[in-house]
Amino acid sequence: MAKVNLKGAFITFEGPEGCGKSTQAKLLYERLKKLKYPVIFIREPGTTIVGEKIRSILLDKNNKLTDKTEMLLYMAARSQIVDEVIAPALKAGQIIICDRFLDATICYQGYAGGINLSLIMQIGEFVTNKITPDLTILLDIPVEVGLRKCRVKIFDRMEAKPVIYHQKVRQGYLALAKQDPGRIKVVKVESKIKDTQEKVLKIVKQKLWLG
Repeated sequence: MAKVNLKGAFITFEGPEGCGKSTQAKLLYERLKKLKYPVIFIREPGTTIVGEKIRSILLDKNNKLTDKTEMLLYMAARSQIVDEVIAPALKAGQIIICDRFLDATICYQGYAGGINLSLIMQIGEFVTNKITPDLTILLDIPVEVGLRKCRVKIFDRMEAKPVIYHQKVRQGYLALAKQDPGRIKVVKVESKIKDTQEKVLKIVKQKLWLG
């Protein structure tokens, strides 16, 4: 990937549990960093002090949270990271690599949790200041395969939800991709991390560098 002049860009990574989005997001971040691009890596929820505290509440298996509570907590963390990190970074011309964003809430608390999608989108528009990703990489993997990968570690509260919940999450992501194919690019997860990364790099190059 040849280095070119590029102003601020917002790239998000999404997908069901065990898809490897965090790994792929960090690999892209490291690649762009080596090429001397002004790039930052953030995770959602998290990154900010407030966001990390909210993250710990959301993932703690000892906490019994309703879908409405989950949605509002994710939105609160999102509001903080948008105002504190994302908006200033875009204004400064930086490239943002973000592990999850609003699409995750639409799929997890909306498609899977049953909360009205229009309501989620309305609140989402408010907390994001209408900032949307320039590109979203959707890493797709069969639910059972992804959850098996998660079993190498202790499940967090979200990963521990029933299989049918995660199936609805995946269906939600694929539905969003059909609705917004210009922004959301589906990448089938390969058995080798480097093979998946090559697919990601090709999309990023075509979408943001070559247009």
